[in-house]
Amino acid sequence: MRVSSTVADLRRWLEGWRTEGSVIGLVPTMGNLHEGHAALVRRAQALCDRVIVSVFVNPTQFGAGEDFATYPRTPQDDERLLARLETDLLFRPEAEEIYPFGAEEATRVSVPGLSTILCGASRPGHFDGVAGVVLRLFTIVRPDYAVFGEKDYQQCLLVRRLVTDLHLPLEIVMVPTVRERDGLALSSRNRYLTSTERLRAPRLVAALRRLGARMEAGERDWATLEQEAAAELEEYGFRVEYVRVRRTEDLGAPRPQDPPASLRILAAARLGRTRLIDNLPVFSAVEPSGS
Repeated sequence: MRVSSTVADLRRWLEGWRTEGSVIGLVPTMGNLHEGHAALVRRAQALCDRVIVSVFVNPTQFGAGEDFATYPRTPQDDERLLARLETDLLFRPEAEEIYPFGAEEATRVSVPGLSTILCGASRPGHFDGVAGVVLRLFTIVRPDYAVFGEKDYQQCLLVRRLVTDLHLPLEIVMVPTVRERDGLALSSRNRYLTSTERLRAPRLVAALRRLGARMEAGERDWATLEQEAAAELEEYGFRVEYVRVRRTEDLGAPRPQDPPASLRILAAARLGRTRLIDNLPVFSAVEPSGS
């Protein structure tokens, strides 16, 4: 596996691969890689001849008081995992390589609508930072495919909207959320959880599954369903930011004619100092026996 830290070095490799006619895939990450990221790499490898994984903790998507300084950085472990997966190239730039004029003076990109709802409402400016760094990576790499995980479903739709709106010549591929055996969605921030919090954390997905089961049974009072799921989580010590039922295609509010299969349940909540997010399509949001 090759490791590049500069755009110039990365592009030298890309030029050779494109001369060979290779299909290029990109998996953007912030590092502290786990099996969820590995699933993204494997999906990219199934579609592409060459796969690049970027590891960059992007300062512009963190707000004041958020965990940019303490975000887990595990460069040696990341490199070992990617080498084991036979990744073609790890792109690990410093901030000045991505933002040559500094993050504060960087050109801004915004996707209206999707940037300000759900996670965007509780993290103002977050998705502008995401859009900006993703567009830079697409410009640098010029991939044929870029692969993202559905755990960050709002981010996936935002990036897909960005690509469509700017007529970028690549396809966005979404990979289903990878979970622990007890249902907790894999996340780099899970390492913030204490042992007690880790035992409680799967209640987030359990609450979403129960909400989905009620919808499949015919309940349609979205506001009541959302409020009761949030109250359930609060009882277990979560500080709920939101629980919402939204249309899968655009995260708009559901309409009376929308079938459950076209809807998705999304939530964000804090447990201790850890912010957890999760989502489920309603047609699969069935609580397994024994939960």
